[in-house]
Formats: sequence, C-alpha cells, structure tokens
Amino acid sequence: MTFIELTLGSYMISHGYDEHNKEILEEVTVDGFSKKIVAISRIKSISEKYILTDYLGGRWIYWEYKESFKELKRILVK
Repeated sequence: MTFIELTLGSYMISHGYDEHNKEILEEVTVDGFSKKIVAISRIKSISEKYILTDYLGGRWIYWEYKESFKELKRILVK
C-alpha cells in the first residue's frame, strides 16, 4: 500500500442521502491544520479546495488541505 503525507484541516463527513436524494453532511471545524498519512487507495478525488477520501461504514470525508492542487496533481498523476 502506498501512502501520502497531507496537511489536513476542517472536514465534512458524508453519511449518505436522505429520502429526497440530498446528501447528509456533518461539518467538523478544527483550528488549523495537522499532518496526516493517508493511503492513496482511499483517495477518490481532489478539487482545488477538498480531497475526498473513503471512511468507515461506507461514508466519505471531504477534507480541506493546505498543499496546492498543482502539487498534489504532480505527486498523484504519474
């Protein structure tokens, strides 16, 4: 398994969808950013603001990240 070090901040946990097909999000705000080691296989997508990873129980997490989009693209797209 290959890992990447990321500097992650606040995040949103997606708990699925309600009966109206609206995503159920739990927002978690933290002070600042902290370094985490993430398995690359858990990364589903990256936008200019969020990195989407899978989580326990079939949930997903949208993390804010400190690195630049360009830097992550260079590391991940080979």
